[in-house]
Amino acid sequence: MQHSSTAQAPHDTAATLALWESDEARVRATLAPPGLARPEQIAHLSGLEWFAAIGRGELPSVPIGAAMDFVPIEYAHGHFVFQGRPHARFANPMGTIHGGWIATLLDSCVGCAVHTTLPAGKGYTTAELKISYIRALTPQVGLVRAEGRIINAGRQVGFAEGRLVGADGKLYAHATTTCVVLTASKAVGS
Repeated sequence: MQHSSTAQAPHDTAATLALWESDEARVRATLAPPGLARPEQIAHLSGLEWFAAIGRGELPSVPIGAAMDFVPIEYAHGHFVFQGRPHARFANPMGTIHGGWIATLLDSCVGCAVHTTLPAGKGYTTAELKISYIRALTPQVGLVRAEGRIINAGRQVGFAEGRLVGADGKLYAHATTTCVVLTASKAVGS
């Protein structure tokens, strides 16, 4: 994504959608089936190492992603992107995508942005999640990306923000989170 103070060319939704479809196919080709990693598989991994192992298919993919049709697309220290498909099966009675589906993608990207900053032996739990819904999301949008970025990562608390954007270039929702950093034994099962 480019940021510029000068005028940009018109957004090309079809080109963005094609690129995002390609990114998703690449990721899905390497993911293992969904499941839960055993404590001994992850105890020695930092947040970034954990996500790398998932991305290589060495650890199970995340069950909520399979249930709600979203996948991790990219990550780095303090940054995480998930991509999802706003299917009609996630719609509310009015035909727009349910706010809970949107909240799940945003909670995932902001929480994982915090997780990427954690050393081995640390986990986190969400203490607060605030979401602002900017515009209605419909199945016709095709694909969306939830992009999380760290605001501040401390030893006890992490703060992050996220944006849900469509391949059409529009912002659909914005989120902020406060996450409490825990020792891994306390994070598991909490």
